[in-house]
Amino acid sequence: MNEQLEQALDQLCEEKGISREELIAMIEASLAAAFRKDYGEKNQNVVVKFSPENMGVKVYDVKTVVETVEDPQKEVDLETAQEMKKKAKIGDEITTEITPKTGTSFGRIAAQTAKQVIIQKLREAERNLQFSDFKAKERTLQNGVVQRIEGDTVLVDMGRATGVLFPSEQIRSEKYNIGQRLKVLVLHVEPASKGPKITLSRSHPDMVRKLFELEVPEIFNGAVEIKSVAREAGSRSKIAVMSTQDGVDPIGSCVGQRGSRVQTVMAELGGEKIDIVEYSDDQVKYIANALSPAKILNVQLDEQNKEAKVGVLEDQLSLAIGKAGQNVRLAARLTGWKIDINGESLGGEAAPAETEATAEASEEEASAEEAKE
Repeated sequence: MNEQLEQALDQLCEEKGISREELIAMIEASLAAAFRKDYGEKNQNVVVKFSPENMGVKVYDVKTVVETVEDPQKEVDLETAQEMKKKAKIGDEITTEITPKTGTSFGRIAAQTAKQVIIQKLREAERNLQFSDFKAKERTLQNGVVQRIEGDTVLVDMGRATGVLFPSEQIRSEKYNIGQRLKVLVLHVEPASKGPKITLSRSHPDMVRKLFELEVPEIFNGAVEIKSVAREAGSRSKIAVMSTQDGVDPIGSCVGQRGSRVQTVMAELGGEKIDIVEYSDDQVKYIANALSPAKILNVQLDEQNKEAKVGVLEDQLSLAIGKAGQNVRLAARLTGWKIDINGESLGGEAAPAETEATAEASEEEASAEEAKE
């Protein structure tokens, strides 16, 4: 084989991440386009076979034998086929060599056509490879560098492609600078004409989930499972965890020694507060855990309507509700139950109406979460 050609082929395969077979197929397609430009006839289905070993090029007109010809360029009737090959039958391919005579060369326009075809094929292969690569990374955390900022939209360099961090997927309290390194969640990957369209997120609940998987070995190896995540990005999150192995403390594993693990996650999210609660199949206990740090007196369930009435002492009422209702709202999203909180005195009497609060995982919120997912 020509050494320069060998080196060029190997270099292209390595740079573009494509196989040698794919590259040879691209060269054959470009040569076929060049042949059609200078020597091709109207009804020829030109196929080129290129042999890198001896730089040999063979050109064929390939047609499929059919009963009724609908596309004369690619099909031939049985009678005509049998004139060329006696034993031809329906479905066979009739191959006729139409290689130009030795010494024949392509004209300037044909050569330019071949060049354009192979460049187009290489770009298409590169785009397909990028799409496949990033599609496999959906819902995973990746590192990126802020490339540029267009209005409120941040473009992040992901290595072989650029991802987009839309305002709705950003943490409101964060400010981004060009050259800044970020951990981002690959939310969606869609094919596009100029390469894959990669939508990134830092506000999605799965961002919290994936950060804990990175920081907590017990979650990564399956000893601790994250059952649910509720999040108001930049402010506060709640995660429900459970142990799948005896002797493993799910909350302690996530918090880490002196809070080291949870603090690492909080730091990555700009100081976002994170409540870690224990999941339970007992819905009463689960709801009570979800409303922590408030202490719960009682929980009454209406399973038909998926509603829970929760009683707390008056001095715990503001803690259970949280600032602007955040605590009870996150608890409702975490558990999937509509939660009514009522203040009670030690004697069991209900508190005045103004000390009551209601929160639920509304259909609008659920739709919003589904839209993000």
